[in-house]
Amino acid sequence: MSREFKCHRISEGVAEGEVIISKDNIMFYLIKPETGEVIEPAHDLEGKTIAKKILIFPEGKGSSVVQADGLYQLTMKGNAPKGMIIQYPETVLVSSAIIFEIPLVDKVDPEFYEVVKDGDMVRIDADAEVITIL
Repeated sequence: MSREFKCHRISEGVAEGEVIISKDNIMFYLIKPETGEVIEPAHDLEGKTIAKKILIFPEGKGSSVVQADGLYQLTMKGNAPKGMIIQYPETVLVSSAIIFEIPLVDKVDPEFYEVVKDGDMVRIDADAEVITIL
């Protein structure tokens, strides 16, 4: 049985895929563009891949240049996340998501974070401002 949760659209679009959850902030520059693997030492996703997944994370980190370039490199290699759910968006990440056409949402119903788990299949419909756990 699927469950729907309200959210706020930042970057338009619809994406469906497997969830990967990070409790740590993400620096896209420390993710291998060729594989989508997180290579940041001691990061809670170190050794895991975000490629073609729905990435849930608190916020980005690092300078604007490394954030934008990191996401650009992932996009060029086809290993960017399909969609992103963020708690604390900042300008560079927002503009990068819009430029690279990656659906990005925030202000998600708090209950969503209590029930969603790594590996769940999720559909982000940023246009309708709804996230569905499938």
